[in-house]
Amino acid sequence: MLTMMVSILSSQETLQLENTTLTKKELVTGVQIPWELKWGPDDHLWFTQRNGMIFRTDPNSGNTQEILDYRNLVRNDDDGGGGSEYGMLGMCFHPDFENTPKVFVVYNYGESGTESFFERLVSFTWDGEKLENEEIILDDIAGFTYHNGSRILITKDEKIIMSTGDVNFPQNGQRMNTYSGKYLRINLDGSIPEDNPFPDSHIYSFGHRNSQGIAYGPNDQLYISEHGTSVSDELNILTAGGNYGWANVLGYCDTNVETNFCNANNVIEPIVDWSPCIAVSDLEYYNHDAIPEWKGKMMMAVLGGLGFTTPKVPRISFLSFNEDGTEVIEEEKFFEEFGRIRDMCVNPHTGAIYFATNGPGYPGWGPNQIIEYSNLEYNPTSTTTTIVTQDITLSPNPANEFLQLHATENVLGSSYEIISYRGNLVKTGLISSINMDISLIDMPQGQYFIRCSNKIGQLTRTFTIVR
Repeated sequence: MLTMMVSILSSQETLQLENTTLTKKELVTGVQIPWELKWGPDDHLWFTQRNGMIFRTDPNSGNTQEILDYRNLVRNDDDGGGGSEYGMLGMCFHPDFENTPKVFVVYNYGESGTESFFERLVSFTWDGEKLENEEIILDDIAGFTYHNGSRILITKDEKIIMSTGDVNFPQNGQRMNTYSGKYLRINLDGSIPEDNPFPDSHIYSFGHRNSQGIAYGPNDQLYISEHGTSVSDELNILTAGGNYGWANVLGYCDTNVETNFCNANNVIEPIVDWSPCIAVSDLEYYNHDAIPEWKGKMMMAVLGGLGFTTPKVPRISFLSFNEDGTEVIEEEKFFEEFGRIRDMCVNPHTGAIYFATNGPGYPGWGPNQIIEYSNLEYNPTSTTTTIVTQDITLSPNPANEFLQLHATENVLGSSYEIISYRGNLVKTGLISSINMDISLIDMPQGQYFIRCSNKIGQLTRTFTIVR
């Protein structure tokens, strides 16, 4: 239920770069707390919600289908906004999805109302409509209210790389008898790769606090982003067997105590340190021709820390590297008006970018949005095969006394809800004709979204009332 207050600001409909105009599209509105956003092998957007649900969205119409509801199992006591970070988190796809349609997911579980809970990596089979047949890949990893990590990626040699947080026990980062505060490297069946750096262990690197971003970048190097405390958010290059210093080192080795520890333990320093913390999250390497100004740059989602005052403003940062990718030479900041940004992905056909908002404050609450920015003048050599199964449009927008809803025929008979951006349900009804007027006379001015639901899926569209 959408009960928490949110302030999603009006923003520019286009973004002008040096030579490219990007057009905004509000693809999905009213999602709860999205955590992972992925472009799927089926040319749909897939996303997890922290409350234990997974959805799949048509990138053309925004038609959204619920494909997994694990709310009875996934640990998420407050459903957002109550000071927790756990729930349904990381997700990625089997590298041979066409022949092995499996989806890997990380979630927290445990007895509700207690501090005893855990984290597991599982796989589900996609049957074309739902995720089913859960298989546990790795189980009984420590979980906690904070610092669960949980970003996952399939490497080019078809291993799972998974981050784990220190579960709020800082020295876990240096302890090799726990999987907390680590990056793990896992065979697709859950076994330990023979060439892992530590014998009989999934541990790939250690000394991590809470990493929530991993992506390939220049020269096929793996980059990771990592949350600091109040200082020293980091961008690192992930190295097998590497010690990244936590909890003895924050950011660079720049104090006498840290230098001594770094020298004695061969600590790998970050290539960038942000102090005070900006709360870094997902990474996505943009390497598409559609937006030349961003090609070859690392996109980094920024949540904005615990406050939105400079320099903690939430955004997407675009990072430019030197030739060998070992140094960030420039940071450009975009999309600062959307509140916390948790995750991003790129359409491999059109080069459009998508990002998921995460509420106006820590640790995030809904309703939130999935936003698209695309270069409409770019003509891709290949296109998505997605078929728009249903659609609705609204006019005029902004509206005054009436809103006209135009629907495709398969939407007829569907229910609709009008919800304010404060999360309040304002009006309900049925879509009775392909062109119908909805009275707004009894509604105050402000921002709203309409949600239409039927067995095919769910459509959301935003509109504004002005008086």
